[in-house]
Amino acid sequence: MLQVEQLRKAFDGFQAITDANLSVPKGEVVAVIGPNGAGKSTLFNLITGHLQADSGHVRFKSREITNLAPHKICHQGVGRSFQLINIFSSLTVFENIQTAVIAKHHLDRKLFRPAKRLLVEETLGVLESFGLVEFRNHSCNSLSYGDQKVLEIAIALGSKPDLLLLDEPTAGMSPDETRRIVNLIKKLSQEEGLTILLTEHDMDLVFDVAQKIMVLHQGRTIAQGLPEDIRNNKSVQNAYLGETG
Repeated sequence: MLQVEQLRKAFDGFQAITDANLSVPKGEVVAVIGPNGAGKSTLFNLITGHLQADSGHVRFKSREITNLAPHKICHQGVGRSFQLINIFSSLTVFENIQTAVIAKHHLDRKLFRPAKRLLVEETLGVLESFGLVEFRNHSCNSLSYGDQKVLEIAIALGSKPDLLLLDEPTAGMSPDETRRIVNLIKKLSQEEGLTILLTEHDMDLVFDVAQKIMVLHQGRTIAQGLPEDIRNNKSVQNAYLGETG
C-alpha cells in the first residue's frame, strides 16, 4: 500500500534522512523504530507532505505522492496522529469528529449549509466505535490525556483513511492508557482491516502489535522484516536494542 524508496532530507546541511526505504503491505501493522534522533518523525512528515523531500519517492497505492500538499495526501486516503495531541480544543468532542467527517465528504466548501446538521449519524457512529459517545458534548480540554489521544485517532479515522500513521501513540501515557491504545490498534487492524504505520519507543508494544518492523538509524534504513528477524539482527542489536551477544 505504501512504498518509500531512497528518501532523503537535509536541514541546513544536516542530513536528517539519508536513505530511507520502507514497504507497508495492505492490512498490516508496520512499526518504524530507532534511537532518538534517528529521523522517525521526519520520515512521517515526509510521507504526509508536512516536509518536502530532497530526493526519493513516496508511493501510495502505486501513485506518486512525493511532496504533495498534506490535504491532498489526506484526501487520497492517508490519515495521521501526531506525537503532540492535535485536536481543536475550542470545539466539543462531537464537533471535532464531525469536522473530519465533513471534510472527507468534501462538504467543507458548502458554505451555505448549516454544519451542525451535516452527517450527524456518521459522526455518532465514529464516537460510538471509540467509546466516546458519553463525552460528545464535552469540551476537549475536559478529557483525560488518554481520552484526548483516543479522540485524536478517532479524528484521523473520521476521514476514513486506507492507511493510518500513528506517531508515538502512547507517549506520556500510563500503563492502563497504553493498554487501551494497544487494544485499539489491534481492533483497527484485526477487526476492520486497517493498514497502520506507527513509530514507538515501547518495544513491548512494538513486538506485540507489529507484523513488520523497519529500523531507522541516523536517517538510514538498516533493517526491515518480521519481528523475530529484527530481534535477532546483529546490526539492529548494536545500533538500537543494546544487545551485542
